[in-house]
Amino acid sequence: MEPTTVLVVDDEADIVSLLEYHLKRENYVVLSAKDGESALRLAREKGPHLILLDLMLPGIDGLEVCKALKADPATASIRIVMLTAKGEEADIVTGLELGADDYVPKPFSPRVLLARVKAVLRRRQEARAESAVLRIGGLHIDPDRHEVKAHGERCELTATEFRLLRHMVQRPGRVFTRDQLINAARGDDVVVVDRTVDVHIASLRRKLGECGGLIETVRGIGYRFRDI
Repeated sequence: MEPTTVLVVDDEADIVSLLEYHLKRENYVVLSAKDGESALRLAREKGPHLILLDLMLPGIDGLEVCKALKADPATASIRIVMLTAKGEEADIVTGLELGADDYVPKPFSPRVLLARVKAVLRRRQEARAESAVLRIGGLHIDPDRHEVKAHGERCELTATEFRLLRHMVQRPGRVFTRDQLINAARGDDVVVVDRTVDVHIASLRRKLGECGGLIETVRGIGYRFRDI
């Protein structure tokens, strides 16, 4: 598995050393930069997974760095956690609007900062998993296009059916109760109740044709997508 790389951008050497120590203890690969120009160069050359970005930098400040990174398709997906001083509320709002993921005020607790870093990286992984194309047992599921094909034939699914199918396919072999499937299928446009789960599953099986047999009933519990 590729190691997670964090770029620390701060002009205070003691803060950089502190962050490097704690990040390396958590097995992150750590890069560092002391100004905005170096930060942009390293971000483009090394492609870190996350940047800890101080807003008060010599030359190009943190907000300009954030803006430049988010405007460049090559670096737009890099997660950014801002390091901010007291009285920078307006800058925090601007940074978040530019695309930063979170902020940690100075002085900070290393434990709190590490927790924020882990949370942001976890959301990154979840977002990638949600948009990843799934292929299994003749099924092709594309979340970004909201498209499902069974053996090359497009299946017209409702939003609820799509959510149910994707949720089960992402975890083949796992048994889901009806309550768990209800939670997975909920959206702004739908309300799902226990008695309708079976109806949605029956409709899914019909629309998926031969692939519908991959959705198995586990009597007394719920459903699972066969692990093949």
